[in-house]
Amino acid sequence: MSVAAFIRSQKTGYGISHVVSCRALGVSQSWFYKWKDRAPTSREQRRADLDAVIEKRFAASGGTYGSPRITRDLREDGWRVSVNTVAARMAALGLAGRARKKPRSLTRRGKRPAAPDLVRRRFTAVAPDVLWCGDVTEIVTDEGKLYLATVEDLFSRRLLGYAMSEHHDAALTVASLQMAVATRGGSVDGVIFHSDRGSEYTAAAYQAACRRSGVVQSMGRVGCALDNAAAEAFNSTLKVEFVHRHRFRTRAEARLRIATWIAGFYNTGRRHSANDGLPPVAFERQVIEERQASSALVRAAVA
Repeated sequence: MSVAAFIRSQKTGYGISHVVSCRALGVSQSWFYKWKDRAPTSREQRRADLDAVIEKRFAASGGTYGSPRITRDLREDGWRVSVNTVAARMAALGLAGRARKKPRSLTRRGKRPAAPDLVRRRFTAVAPDVLWCGDVTEIVTDEGKLYLATVEDLFSRRLLGYAMSEHHDAALTVASLQMAVATRGGSVDGVIFHSDRGSEYTAAAYQAACRRSGVVQSMGRVGCALDNAAAEAFNSTLKVEFVHRHRFRTRAEARLRIATWIAGFYNTGRRHSANDGLPPVAFERQVIEERQASSALVRAAVA
């Protein structure tokens, strides 16, 4: 920051007059006012424009994006800027994400037999509806606890199904699975669903729901969060980027606002590093279009 910019910031931020600041720094008032009234240089104007766009994009992300994702947004807007420059400007503007907290496990081991671990911490898929994962997490409201069950497609990290209830039981996880199946049009035969060994997933009602839809269950080991790390990662994202930034007065308010965040931002707008920086829905659409174009070329070549 230049001397003149510092003098101006003291007036704006702390109410210290320009006269006092000039006297304290040993510069003339005429020099300061000449600087103050001059037109900004092209470099200063570009920086001001860049700062404005960064602040806008940061706000649009709910105050969660760091410099890598902001940089991707800027480049899509036509800006030629490096990650380091964006990081420096965000630091100068006081824009930073929220630190992650260590999650607390809600898993209650079920008494029924568990499914084998078919995933072995390989949380990737070559196509949609090959491998799903899910978990249950707790949301605090003024009215009491609310539980959220999720189903995520590990191909695109898209949240296909979710359900919320004040009860932590199999009915909750069954509802989230049913929503995921409906999202995919009702045909998901053979998809693997990976979870922990909580009673919500080993319950007879949940196992029956899986059989009806052709879903194959897979489960990690007891007490090992890394065996379901992908689902835990979503829970962390939800808490850090949304839940911990808001206060929910009722469970109904929490339900509505979380559902809106998932459908209106996470699935359709939030950039994901596993998707080359694309949101889940956009990533799925891009891959489908690329594969259709490739198939068309093959058919044309054969013909």
